[in-house]
Amino acid sequence: MLQIINCEQGTPEWFAARAGIPTASQFATVMASGRGGGESKTRRTYMLKLAGEILTNEPSESYGNVHTERGHAMEPEARDLYAFMRDVEPELIGFIRNGDKGASPDALIGTDGALEIKTKAPHIMIECLLKDEFPSEHKAQCQGVLWVAEREWIDLCVYWPKLPPLIKRAYRDEVYISDMAKAVDAFNSELADLVGSIRRMDPANVQEAA
Repeated sequence: MLQIINCEQGTPEWFAARAGIPTASQFATVMASGRGGGESKTRRTYMLKLAGEILTNEPSESYGNVHTERGHAMEPEARDLYAFMRDVEPELIGFIRNGDKGASPDALIGTDGALEIKTKAPHIMIECLLKDEFPSEHKAQCQGVLWVAEREWIDLCVYWPKLPPLIKRAYRDEVYISDMAKAVDAFNSELADLVGSIRRMDPANVQEAA
């Protein structure tokens, strides 16, 4: 069941809303495999962090870096430019939860669309403009937003001040979303088993069982 949680992204309320479930920004990690088809270390680390959130009922610490801080600072101006160029009124939301998965789109557009904003340093931005295509590194997150938010299309706005924006639209890729859903289901099943195994180690549970 789709639930929109109105809170400001990056606040304690936002971290609490997304605690313990995989989110679109990490779906690429969830779908990743390690060398030789084995387990991905980043996938394992992400699972352990979510398990910690479930077991402690506390969001894991999140430390921003210069890139994330830059993105947060530029996001409003990028969204305003997008709104002007497309003549739309983006709807800001906090977090969308849909079952045991979630997403935080940078805006919803009308009844069918969504917006994701990415900032890239000038040299990377210029390369994106020259390629003039949807950056593949953002496919999992954007298709994940469409899946979680039950939307039909998403505009990716790549932005840096004083340079032209790159705006590319992607529609639902049902085959890709189906593969993503299977990966997320498997991830959540493993996560539940992991949490269960740790809870069985709780001395209180052992004492109660005795």
